[in-house]
Amino acid sequence: MRATTLHAPHDIRVEEVPDAAVREPGDAVVRVLRACICGSDLWAYRGEIPRERGQRIGHEFLGVVEETGPEVSGVRPGDLVVAPFTWSDGVCEFCAEGLTTSCEHGGFWGGTPGSDGGQAEAVRVPYADGTLVTLPADAAGDDRLLTALLTLSDVLGTGHHAAVGAGVRPGATVAVVGDGAVGLCGVLAAKRLGAERIIALGRHTARTDLARTFGATDVVAERGDAAVAAVRELTGGRGAHAVIEAVGTEQSMATAVGIARPGGAVGWVGVPHGSGNGLNMETLFQNNIAVRGGVAPVRTYIPELLPDVLDGTLDPSPVFDLTVDLDGVPDGYRAMDARTALKVLVKP
Repeated sequence: MRATTLHAPHDIRVEEVPDAAVREPGDAVVRVLRACICGSDLWAYRGEIPRERGQRIGHEFLGVVEETGPEVSGVRPGDLVVAPFTWSDGVCEFCAEGLTTSCEHGGFWGGTPGSDGGQAEAVRVPYADGTLVTLPADAAGDDRLLTALLTLSDVLGTGHHAAVGAGVRPGATVAVVGDGAVGLCGVLAAKRLGAERIIALGRHTARTDLARTFGATDVVAERGDAAVAAVRELTGGRGAHAVIEAVGTEQSMATAVGIARPGGAVGWVGVPHGSGNGLNMETLFQNNIAVRGGVAPVRTYIPELLPDVLDGTLDPSPVFDLTVDLDGVPDGYRAMDARTALKVLVKP
């Protein structure tokens, strides 16, 4: 089968690899119908996250189950399924607590040497019963819906995790730092949770226009101290009750802390990269600001979010603005790296 592999910074290839196959009794093999490129994939692509030469890549996919091991009972061949960006056994202590990303037997697609990546024709899924979520079979015939359902594998659940961590509630003022796909899904999540005012921070007009479509009431294009001043002005000097941090740099975190209202919280889901962390401990302490978040346990959130995606209440599909086939994945990486694409959809 064909799969995407990374050989060196900016050297990404689609090449023949051994077929995905059942190795353990709890495995399933999923034929990929939709995958995508994540902003966090770019850190490996740029060489900022170390990878072994030839390691697979891609952690967002949905598809059809082709084969299952003898201990799998939750899915069967022919089922349409979505996979969260980590696999998990569903039964360990952390899974029972809803923190599936800390599963004692879990791992990240393509993040562990030897594991399959989602940007491929098929994927071996360990712990299929704990990992995969079955979708309605008729969704396979609805291209828009299938694309929207793909966001359950990562970006929609991650945006929701940030909103939950930030304590978004009905009537709250929310600020979203970052206009990437996760930040935009954070806008959707904040709207769904009842935020009255949503301030989107971003400099790219096409993205902030989409943020407004998703529910943002205000847009701040400034960065750094100017962004803090602008949000403060919009909020009468008080700041936002809840701040979603969806970038992961020192500057973005400093901005998030700077625009949080006393007693507020920052929901942090931007993958950390660069130097420092932007956390001013004195500011956090003096203003009783909480910081919560981390790697989003999207498997836990899928059952909650799935009904709203199915009935159209949530439609994150517009975050995909470029579609490629599997052979076009390297071009997709180049487009996202150059910021000419927001998020690339892959149709193997």
